[in-house]
Amino acid sequence: MSDETIIYTHTDEAPLLATYSFLPIISAYAAKAGVQVETRDISLAGRIIAQFPERLSAEQRIDDHLAELGELATKPEANIIKLPNISASVPQLKAAIKELQEQGYDLPAYPENPQTDEEREVRAKYDRVKGSAVNPVLREGNSDRRAPASVKNYAKAHPHRMGAWTPESKTNVATMGEHDFRSNELSVVVESDDTLRIEHVAADGATTVLKDDVKVLAGEVVDGTYMDVAALRRFLTEQIARAKADDVLFSVHLKATMMKVSDPIIFGHAVQAFFPTLFEQYGEQLAAAGISPNDGLGGLLSAVADLPDGDAIKAAVEQGLAEGPRMAMVDSDKGITNLHVPSDVIIDASMPAMIRTSGHMWGPDGEEDDTLAVIPDSSYAGVYQTVIDDCRANGAFDPATMGSVPNVGLMAKAAEEYGSHDKTFEVPAAGTVRVVDSAGNVLMEHEVQPGDIWRACQTKDEPIRDWVKLAVTRARATGAPAVFWLDETRAHDANLIAKVKTYLADHDTDGLTIEIMAPAEATAYSLERIRRGEDTISVTGNVLRDYNTDLFPILELGTSAKMLSVVPLMNGGGLFETGAGGSAPKHVQQLVKENYLRWDSLGEFFALAASFEHLATTRGNARAQVLADTLDRATGTFLNEDKSPTRRIGGIDNRGSHFYLALYWAQELSTQTDDAELAAAFGPLAEKLAEQEQTIVDELLAVQGSPADIGGYFRPDPAKADAVMRPSKTLNDALASF
Repeated sequence: MSDETIIYTHTDEAPLLATYSFLPIISAYAAKAGVQVETRDISLAGRIIAQFPERLSAEQRIDDHLAELGELATKPEANIIKLPNISASVPQLKAAIKELQEQGYDLPAYPENPQTDEEREVRAKYDRVKGSAVNPVLREGNSDRRAPASVKNYAKAHPHRMGAWTPESKTNVATMGEHDFRSNELSVVVESDDTLRIEHVAADGATTVLKDDVKVLAGEVVDGTYMDVAALRRFLTEQIARAKADDVLFSVHLKATMMKVSDPIIFGHAVQAFFPTLFEQYGEQLAAAGISPNDGLGGLLSAVADLPDGDAIKAAVEQGLAEGPRMAMVDSDKGITNLHVPSDVIIDASMPAMIRTSGHMWGPDGEEDDTLAVIPDSSYAGVYQTVIDDCRANGAFDPATMGSVPNVGLMAKAAEEYGSHDKTFEVPAAGTVRVVDSAGNVLMEHEVQPGDIWRACQTKDEPIRDWVKLAVTRARATGAPAVFWLDETRAHDANLIAKVKTYLADHDTDGLTIEIMAPAEATAYSLERIRRGEDTISVTGNVLRDYNTDLFPILELGTSAKMLSVVPLMNGGGLFETGAGGSAPKHVQQLVKENYLRWDSLGEFFALAASFEHLATTRGNARAQVLADTLDRATGTFLNEDKSPTRRIGGIDNRGSHFYLALYWAQELSTQTDDAELAAAFGPLAEKLAEQEQTIVDELLAVQGSPADIGGYFRPDPAKADAVMRPSKTLNDALASF
C-alpha cells in the first residue's frame, strides 16, 4: 500500500451493493490524481470466514482485514473510508453462518450452549464477530460528526415531513431509575499501569475468575455495574400492565447490537415478561430444545414447529398477544412484533423515528398510535423523555428553521464500550463480583444474585484529553456553545467531569461558551436553542454519541445517513465514516424484489471529499485537494438538482444518483482552473456523460420492476452483484475508456 492510498471498506447490505456501483467511479477519478483506492472486507460474512481459515479452501479464505485495518488505524498514513456494517445479533449471526454453509463454506454451527473445549473455542471465535465488533477496532480517534452546510441548507429549503404533536399525546418513556446499570455504577481512576482481574466470589467462598489480564494504564477510568434482574422483571411486568391500562402500544428499545452481551439478555426477559403463561407452561421444554427467549419471538416460533407441543406453544403465544397490551410492530402486515428479533428495534434509530412520527409507532392493526417506550436502564432514557415532553408542549420541530446539534464523541481506544465485549457476564450464582488489582486490592465490588447482568468498561486517559481538545477546536471553529453531557451524580461521569475541568485549563477558551450539564438538562438546553434556529455542540461519551448522532439528524434532516463523520485518528491518520445503516435491510429486500435500491450514498460523497482533503493535507497531493473541492461543489449541485434516489420505483435509484454525481463531478473538474492538465483530462468525459445522459438514465430505469438475483444476502456473488448494480453499458463503457 502506497502513502497515497485510500482504503474503501467492503461492508454489508445496501452500503455494500451501492459500493458495486460507486467504487468504479471513485477509482477512475482518483487515479487521475495519482491516488490508489483499495478495498478491505470487513463485512459480517468476511469476518466470519476470517475466523476459520483451517476449514476452508485457499480460494475461500479471507485474511483478517479488520485486524489489518485496526493496525493501520494506529499509523499516520491511515486513510480509511468506513461504510456501515452489520453489528450482528445472534439471529443475524446464525443466518449468516447458514447462508455461508449453503454457499459451500465448511463452517461450524453456532454453539448456543458449548459443552466441549472445541465448542467453547468455536463460540469464542463467533463472539469476536458478533455485535459491534468493527468500530472499537478502527476507532483510534474521537468522533467529529455534523451535518454539512449543503445538507442543512437543502433540508431547510426542502423540509421533510414531520408528524404533528398534541398536548393530549400519551406517548412516554418508562425506565427503571433504580437497581439498574446507572444506579449501581461504581467508578475508579487507576493511579498507575496495572493488570486487573474480575472475579466472582460465591456465597460459600468459592472464587471464579471471570476475566483476568485486564490491562489498564495510569489515569484510566474503570467502571463496574450490574442490572438487578429481579427488579428488571418486576419493572417489565409493571410496564406491560401500564401499557394495557393506558391503552397505548407497548415497545422495548434496546441496543442489542452494540451492547451485544447485556441487551439480548434484557430483551429475553422482556419476551418472558410479556408471555408469562407460555414460559410457565413450556419454559423447560423450550430450554431443553435450545430455544432461547434472547433470540426473540421470531426465532421461538420458527423453532417450535419441530417440538411435540409446537401447536400448543404457538397457541400460547397467540393467547399472550391477545391478553397483553397491543404491541408495537416492526411490520404489521407480516405480523412481526417489537419482540420478534432483538436487532429489529434499535434504540438510537427507533426512538427518533417514533418522535418524528408524532410519538407514534405502528400497531397490530396497521395504524399509528401513542406508545409506551420501555428503556430499562435509566442512564440516557431521560434524553428521549425530555424531547417527548418538549414536543408535547411545543409541537413538532420545523426542519425549515431549526438549529443543529453536531456531536463530538468520546470513543477512541474502545472508550465506554459498555456491554459489547468480554467484560459482561450473566451472574451464575449468588455472591459478589469484584474487580481486583495486581496487589490484591479490591477496587470495586457488587453483591449479586443469579441471573444478574454485571459489566465493566474502560476509558483511557489519552482519549479523554483528545476529546476535550476536539471539543474546544470545534467550539472555536464554529462559535457554537459546546456542552459536555455529563451527570455529576453518576459515578463514571463524576470522574470524567474532574478530568474535563483539568484538561480544559490546557486550552484557550476565552470567548467560548463551554458548559457541563446532565444529559436531560443538556437536552432541554439544546432543544430551546434548536427552536430558535441556533446550533449547540453536544460533547458526549460513546453511547450518547451513538444516540445523539441519530436523534438530532433524523429530526433535522430526516435521516442520519447524510452526516459528515470525521474521526481524526490520534496518530495522525484519518477515518471517515459514511453515516448510519439502520434502513439497509429493507433496501436490500426491495432490490431483490423489484431491482430498485433506494439507499442514499450522500454520506459516502461527504466522506470521500474529506478523505481526499486529508490526503492533500498530509501528503501534499494538490490534485487530491482539487478532487475534494470539485466533489464538494458537485455534491451541492447534486442536492440542488434533487438527484437523490426517489421514494418509489420509476424514478432514479442509487445507481442513477451515482451517475449524476459522476456527471456533475466531471463537469466541475473540467471547468476548474487550479489544474489545467486535470481539467483537460476530464473534459471529454464530462462532455460524453452529458451527451449520453438520457441513454444512461433509460438503461438504469429499464431494469426496474423485476426481481434481481445477487446470489446472497450476507455474501452476494460478486459477478451477480456487479451486473445488477452496473446495468448501464453506456456508463460502464465511458468509465472504462476514461
